Amino acid sequence: MNLPTRHWFIFSIFVAAAAAMISTGCQQTPSKADLPDKGRTISSPPPRPTPCTDCAPPAPPGDGFSVGRETHWDALPGWASDDLGAAWPAFRESCRAIGRKPVWATVCATAAAMPDTLSDQEARQFFERHFVPRQAAANDGSMQGLVTGYYEPLIYGSRTKSPETPWPILAPPADLRTGRKGAPYLTRAELEKRHAEGRLPARVLLWAADRIDLFFLQVQGSGQVELPDGSRVRIGFAEHNGHQYRSIGRWLIDRGELAAHQASMQGIRQWAHRNPHRVDEMLNSNPRYVFFRELPVGEGGPVGALGVPLHAERSIAVDPAHVPLGAPVFLSTTWPLSDRPLNRLVMAQDTGSAIKGAVRADFFWGFGDGAGEQAGKMRQQGRMWVLWPRSN
Repeated sequence: MNLPTRHWFIFSIFVAAAAAMISTGCQQTPSKADLPDKGRTISSPPPRPTPCTDCAPPAPPGDGFSVGRETHWDALPGWASDDLGAAWPAFRESCRAIGRKPVWATVCATAAAMPDTLSDQEARQFFERHFVPRQAAANDGSMQGLVTGYYEPLIYGSRTKSPETPWPILAPPADLRTGRKGAPYLTRAELEKRHAEGRLPARVLLWAADRIDLFFLQVQGSGQVELPDGSRVRIGFAEHNGHQYRSIGRWLIDRGELAAHQASMQGIRQWAHRNPHRVDEMLNSNPRYVFFRELPVGEGGPVGALGVPLHAERSIAVDPAHVPLGAPVFLSTTWPLSDRPLNRLVMAQDTGSAIKGAVRADFFWGFGDGAGEQAGKMRQQGRMWVLWPRSN
């Protein structure tokens, strides 16, 4: 959710740890097995790829992004059946962040003058009148890419330490930036040891009831904590310790502890319950540690990299080197672990360091266990069309 320039990040989640992840954008990267880590900032955009002649023509003037080849609306699978009115609030949120940019100024000003809610037909008329779809493609011409999922978890905790809530949720240490000038800060294991000894200059925001829940919340980068009185606190990404993220799912697979298809969030939890004496070993295999800040709960979703609240099933994380943040994107994929079509108009409102390439998306499922169940299973193939403002 809210990670200043990067955000955090992603839950293609632990199913993504199960198999090698291949980014299929206009810049190919080595395949890797990983749990996409949303708990971190993006330090700098990757080098701009050399566009190919048949998949990514030059972007419209003034944009600087490769947004793909223009196509027709009837080429978008399920465009006619999606409820575009349900995507309208998310688009209006995007305009709050991008509406002053020259490319978006006219279309966002038009949207601002319209009602807060639109019917499917009204929204459809707006998007078809003011946009053209451009299909995203990889440098090799492929138009298929990986679609994963993430969500905002709910964990249980307290403002005071107790036998029921013994695990600290930390704000960034006072010496974090100093420690990261020349090298990464302390590893996860070193941080936890120093905190237990009372030698870590970091404020405890809250105390969590479950260590595995806290780890998963760090992977997501944002979540809510329910306190004993039933009230909730939202926390969001503040910083990380500078170490490379390592997938605990991959660690379990490599050691023969879990098969690839078992390395989901649920499978990792079950393994931890069966092997409590090895939880330290598993968690410390990932040296990265995420620090948080407290945020207002509010009525909307967590805030993404664009700086606006995310909308359940209408927001995605993208690679901003290929897809402009804030842009409407039509996503054609399938529901988790199925062939049932999932075709949605969504908004590119978030990023994640594991989200790389032009045809790569992390689908935000929303808040709570139901959303987490879908996010934890999602590892589908899909296609993407960026909706680009018409020039006239």
